[in-house]
Amino acid sequence: MKVPLMKEIFGANDQVALENKALLDSNKVFSVNIMASPGAGKTSFILATVERLPKSLKVGVVEGDVASSLDAQTIAARGLPVVQINTGGGCHLDAPMVQSALNRLPLGEINLLFVENVGNLVCPAYFSLGTHLNVTIASIPEGHDKPYKYPDIFAIADAIVLNKIDLLPLVDFDLEYFRRGVSMVNPEVPLFPISCKTGEGLEEWVRWLLLKVKDAFS
Repeated sequence: MKVPLMKEIFGANDQVALENKALLDSNKVFSVNIMASPGAGKTSFILATVERLPKSLKVGVVEGDVASSLDAQTIAARGLPVVQINTGGGCHLDAPMVQSALNRLPLGEINLLFVENVGNLVCPAYFSLGTHLNVTIASIPEGHDKPYKYPDIFAIADAIVLNKIDLLPLVDFDLEYFRRGVSMVNPEVPLFPISCKTGEGLEEWVRWLLLKVKDAFS
């Protein structure tokens, strides 16, 4: 009985995800699902990206967390429209949660939407949200084995970001081993080693993102 039930859950979620995508497309809002473990730097990454975007590009954020609104407060302090989703113990966002958040955002005033998923390397991989891109963030302190241990969240990524590379001299992290793991599960995915602290690598990531935004509605 478990397999049919899961198919029903995923099917219902995917239908709402399609509705989310249609709503975003109709408002010409490009959307990015940010997935990572707790502490990998999701919020810092969003803010570092926003700092390097053209001022003409208007950004909104959906913040997903098990509890609290700390990250949403950080985003709001930068003057960005933000909606907080608390899952109350749930380990991921799903499409209905995001749909509720979209209805509370001024989509007509936004060009780019970041959806910060709940910190988790497992469950977010299985629930489509209706976003245009999936971005998985790993970080140096987490270790170089994550693509091997959590392949699905790397396999569905349209881009992979390796954050905190300023810590490479201080941490036993095998960059080539990490790259091989990524290539095994997602051979064509672009990998962006970056540091939100120093800014290293962020310009290359932003250039890639802007091309994706331009191509989506051109």
